[in-house]
Amino acid sequence: MLSARRPSRLLAAATGGAVLALLATACTGTNAEGGQDDSAAGKDVTITFWHGWSQDSETKAIEDNVAAFEKAHPNIHVKIVSRIEDDKSEQALRAGGPDAPDVVSSFTTDNVGKFCSAKVWADLNPFLKKDGIDPAKTFPGAMLKYTQFEGNQCSLPLLGDAYGLYYNKTAFAAAGITAPPKTFSEFEAAAAKLTVAEGDGFKQLGFMPNYHGYESSIAHLLGQYGPTYFDSAGKSTLATDPKVSAMMEWQKGLVGKLGGFEKLEKYRTGFGDEFSAKNPFHTGQVAMSMDGEWRTAALAEEKLPFEWATAPFPVPDDQAATYGRGYQTGTIIGIARGSQKQTAAWELVKYLTTNTDAVVSFANAIHNVPSTFEALDSPKLTTDPNFRTFIDIAKNPNSGTTPASLNGGAYQVSLQNLGFDYESGKQTDLKAGLAATAKEIDAAVTQAK
Repeated sequence: MLSARRPSRLLAAATGGAVLALLATACTGTNAEGGQDDSAAGKDVTITFWHGWSQDSETKAIEDNVAAFEKAHPNIHVKIVSRIEDDKSEQALRAGGPDAPDVVSSFTTDNVGKFCSAKVWADLNPFLKKDGIDPAKTFPGAMLKYTQFEGNQCSLPLLGDAYGLYYNKTAFAAAGITAPPKTFSEFEAAAAKLTVAEGDGFKQLGFMPNYHGYESSIAHLLGQYGPTYFDSAGKSTLATDPKVSAMMEWQKGLVGKLGGFEKLEKYRTGFGDEFSAKNPFHTGQVAMSMDGEWRTAALAEEKLPFEWATAPFPVPDDQAATYGRGYQTGTIIGIARGSQKQTAAWELVKYLTTNTDAVVSFANAIHNVPSTFEALDSPKLTTDPNFRTFIDIAKNPNSGTTPASLNGGAYQVSLQNLGFDYESGKQTDLKAGLAATAKEIDAAVTQAK
């Protein structure tokens, strides 16, 4: 069963606007300082942990890990509250008081810049230093990048998501393709071979390149290029980083080769729900798909009429040496800055994020990527080869993510909107479009300060 928390990242960024507005306008509690407790001396302490998981298997996995934590820390008791969305937790953190959570997790890594700069989540650097934990040696680079902002490590990774290639092995064999493509030129050739026309549409499409094609968003595809997004001064580099224009031109070219934007969009409207058995890869409507590690669990449970497998998503031909990389995101966890029980709260956060058995058991239970180097190498981790693809992507030093920004994921939405206009032909001057988008992003960040 697919996790219900898996919307497209950019859709999540767009729908998270209410959270960003709240963070930008609310003022109550922004300067509230937390406090320490006597849990280290053995005093009984009860802390509250809010998270957003909702499915029974997910909530049970959390409860099992917390029970193991309480067994190891018998004086620290954890009250778990599930199904909490970001807007509710932020309201509670702003208000403070005894009803506010001590530990909070979020699926929205795009909001890390806001969490850190607004100081609603505590900086964890002092805690890490006190316990001798080196973040760079503990967490993969991409995961570490999306959990901090301007030196403030206000969150830590709590499992991750990695994106790769799913491909229909039966369709590959029928088309005479013997191995998954590694470069974009190989990918284009495979996508063309796997495309079977039917009337004015398709019987089978090699790949859906349009940005609305579920997980084939502009940020996910751009992750195969390794863009910078911002310079050292915090200014947008969309107009000056050649990797951005190269990706957008490649994608538009692939759209043209596979039938054109309008024909592809018409076909896309016939796709079923992304998080169901009607997903176009499940139904055979597309032979290749970009998706995350969690889909391996759903596909393994279904009796599909074809063989399938996973591989890293291809990379640009001039970056062939980086093959094995992929876009990453994930869940984050932190401590409320206003919590008066930060000693106990840190013990829980440390356990959930750095205890190898805890990380591995949670990853195995909900089919996500572990978020520490030790957990990624653990022999207790699932040995399914299709899932292992994503383990290797997470370990690849070339894998990347979208960096934190002061105003959350707004810069990604700006880029996404340009992508929609460019692929559809509404915007014909890419250079001018990128320059205007960069200017828009810089203005929005300045306004958010």
